[in-house]
Amino acid sequence: MKPAMETAAEENTEQSRERKVNSRAEMEIGRYHWMYPGSKNHQYRPVPTLGDRANPLSSPGCFECCIKCLGGVPYASLVATILCFSGVALFCGCGHVALAGTVAILEQHFSTNTSDHALLSEVIQLMQYVIYGIASFFFLYGIILLAEGFYTTSAVKELHGEFKTTACGRCISGMFVFLTYVLGVAWLGVFGFSAVPVFMFYNIWSTCEVIKSPQTNGTAGVEQICVDIRQYGIIPWNAFPGRICGSALENICNTNEFYMSYHLFIVACAGAGATVIALIHFLMILSSNWAYLKDASKMQAYQDIKAKEEQELQDIQSRSKEQLNSYT
Repeated sequence: MKPAMETAAEENTEQSRERKVNSRAEMEIGRYHWMYPGSKNHQYRPVPTLGDRANPLSSPGCFECCIKCLGGVPYASLVATILCFSGVALFCGCGHVALAGTVAILEQHFSTNTSDHALLSEVIQLMQYVIYGIASFFFLYGIILLAEGFYTTSAVKELHGEFKTTACGRCISGMFVFLTYVLGVAWLGVFGFSAVPVFMFYNIWSTCEVIKSPQTNGTAGVEQICVDIRQYGIIPWNAFPGRICGSALENICNTNEFYMSYHLFIVACAGAGATVIALIHFLMILSSNWAYLKDASKMQAYQDIKAKEEQELQDIQSRSKEQLNSYT
């Protein structure tokens, strides 16, 4: 009789312990749902049985599949990728053509001696090759970030089965955050550097507008209005002629090379700015995804511990019942 009473007491103790564990688990899960309201829609979904899967009437239709696929699209990453591709394409394409036009203007008007601007020509040619590398790198990097956005969105929303993450996956997400931050700082410098030729061409264009104005047009003072390209440091001071004045300067402003190079440099600068915005957008997305993965991994570890404890409680209960049956 005494062992039976002790067994009943043990069962009551185990039941109270199980109630405490369940209440604690419910509190933690409730806190998680309060922090991330979107997780309520996809947590603890019932697993369909084999009969349900075999029944064609219970299988989802085309509309439900489309809605599920659209729910897994990382729209923020998609917008950032399109903006990044557009900015890099504008900067690389327009910058490449504008640099070639700048060399043509220098050779024809400001530096007739080839040896005076040989170094500048080599630097511009090197920059054109760098543009090819930038375009190729960001094409691949944008695709990688978009794929990482698809993976993270599908993992957080649990669209493809049970959510599982590893320390390696979180480390890769953190590496993308750091790399995107470094690239964003670098593109800030590129954006500032691309504004320099815009400033130079704007000064030349504004000087030409002064020459064309009615107050100075046709007067003797027109020939005294000059632009000395040597003061910008792109060609040496001994370059000839280096300085253009009056009607010759007006003719330069009317050429197709000047018009195209000026506007292409403006578009290239705008493309660099768009790329900076896209990288900042990517940085916010990656930081948010990394935080979601980190919190979800903690929730996953807690659920694994809870399942292990429940399994231990079931084992204890089964042994207690076996002992009770043996006494009776």
